[in-house]
Amino acid sequence: MIGPSKTTLSHRLDQLDTIAAVLPIERRDELAELLNDQDVETLRHLVNEGMGANTLRALASDLAYLQAWSLAATGRSLPWPAPEAMLLKFVAHHLWDQEMRVADPEHGMPLDVEEKLRLQGLLRSTGPHAPDTVRRRLATWSTLTKWRGLEGYFASPALRSAIRLAIRATPRPRKRKSAKAVTGAILAKLLATCAAGSLRDLRDRAILMVAFASGGRRRSEIANLRKDQLQPEDPIDVDSGPPLPSLSIHLGRTKTSGAENDEVVYLTGRPVDALNAWLEAGKIEKGSIFRAIDRWGNVSRRRLDPKAINDIIKYRAGLAGLDPTEYSAHGLRSGYLTEAANRGIPLPEAMEQSRHRSVQQASSYYNNAQRRSGRASRILD
Repeated sequence: MIGPSKTTLSHRLDQLDTIAAVLPIERRDELAELLNDQDVETLRHLVNEGMGANTLRALASDLAYLQAWSLAATGRSLPWPAPEAMLLKFVAHHLWDQEMRVADPEHGMPLDVEEKLRLQGLLRSTGPHAPDTVRRRLATWSTLTKWRGLEGYFASPALRSAIRLAIRATPRPRKRKSAKAVTGAILAKLLATCAAGSLRDLRDRAILMVAFASGGRRRSEIANLRKDQLQPEDPIDVDSGPPLPSLSIHLGRTKTSGAENDEVVYLTGRPVDALNAWLEAGKIEKGSIFRAIDRWGNVSRRRLDPKAINDIIKYRAGLAGLDPTEYSAHGLRSGYLTEAANRGIPLPEAMEQSRHRSVQQASSYYNNAQRRSGRASRILD
């Protein structure tokens, strides 16, 4: 397999630099090796068309994997459009029966293909892929095919049947993104580990409080938050004590909003104080709000990677004496709705803050909370 020439590679790196803001640019060299010129041009076109940054990152990641798999499995770059047989090969390589693999080592993804992908850091699982991952990558493949003005075989009966039969043969228990929700009680334990008042403590306290109180924001939304998205609001009068500080966060277009919608959520009280304390201590007057801090206490100019939000949750869980494997950034999102249910906040009001679009999804947290505390679960109480 012959890679791109130095001149071609340099050109792709330059082109990727122009869209660095919306791509996983820490993988720039890897993407330049895997993607061809047309792939890069397609991504640049989508950036110019205003496609959401998170969607573009996912597309770029899926496209890089598909290209690497094609090179490893066939020795050739991804064809456009892909033959139906290649789509079926992709399914066979990623959805397979673990028990049959023991009896037949040739079943599933060939070992040489697996080794090539593993060496590139693109394959981490040791078993068959999650069906949702396979469906997503096929959907990306289909979307990119259509953007090239081509017709594919993604709706063919043979492919649909292959996916259905493969999933049936490889049952996997569905797992939540976070094993446990970060409810109010858990959040209090995480915040208690930020009491020392160091720069890192102030930043992490602000991250935890802002992410939770703003409706359980996704880790990408917190990592990408910028100073110009914050708008001071009039203080909120309360029955006793001084008025509470308030601000609005303009999220712009999010994962579930329409293209023209500017999603807005609000913070009131302690989360505002925590955020202001970090902004002052970090001397952040513009640009990204949540940034890396080196071991000497220097605040970076660059934003945190979304993965870092997840790492912070796990780090604080460990300090709090909790099992870090049971908590993740998504636990703040599920925890917000669970806590709202526990406090009797009406579902529509909670959804206004969480910005969930699916009542069915949001209500599942409410149903679980009510079932745990309801009379049916306490029949022998």
